[in-house]
Amino acid sequence: MSDNSDTVVLHEELAVQDVLPVLWRAAPIPPDPQALAGLCERNFQVLQAWDALEDHGLIELPDENSPLAAELQRLDRKLTLLLDLVGQILSVSRPRPVPVPVRFNALGAEWRTREAPPQAGTSGTLEIFVHECVAQPLRFPGTATGMTADGEVSVRFAQLEDAVASLLGKVAFRRHRRQIAGRVNPQRAP
Repeated sequence: MSDNSDTVVLHEELAVQDVLPVLWRAAPIPPDPQALAGLCERNFQVLQAWDALEDHGLIELPDENSPLAAELQRLDRKLTLLLDLVGQILSVSRPRPVPVPVRFNALGAEWRTREAPPQAGTSGTLEIFVHECVAQPLRFPGTATGMTADGEVSVRFAQLEDAVASLLGKVAFRRHRRQIAGRVNPQRAP
């Protein structure tokens, strides 16, 4: 799955690569337009939550010793603790699939499966749990396009709504930018 290059690409577009819980749910027919609209709306909300939880770096304050800076750091630590607790509660109450290497963007996904792989041409929905503090997964309807001998499954997604595709592209770009910044300045690595 990894070609050790600086840029993670899938279907000739920038992609997110991580080790995340992934689940394929076969479906004999694609979702109807109303169900698809609901999926798009929830995917947009999940992406917004995930993007908010991603570390975009510290905001530079004019004076690190000011009372405002100290208060913001204190609130940040409390919020981080709260999110960790919520993540622990969610993991106990809603077990997730075992995390596997996955690469995805608005066009499709590739992941290593530990279960019976979908047959090429099979329709279904790929669920990707992007963060332990986000209860809902991203859900992408699509078609399985193949599987390699080492267990890597490829899926091509149905056309995503522009807002979802755009936000997913921004998340992929920010992750790529942080990865590059981490190589240039190892102290800033994600």
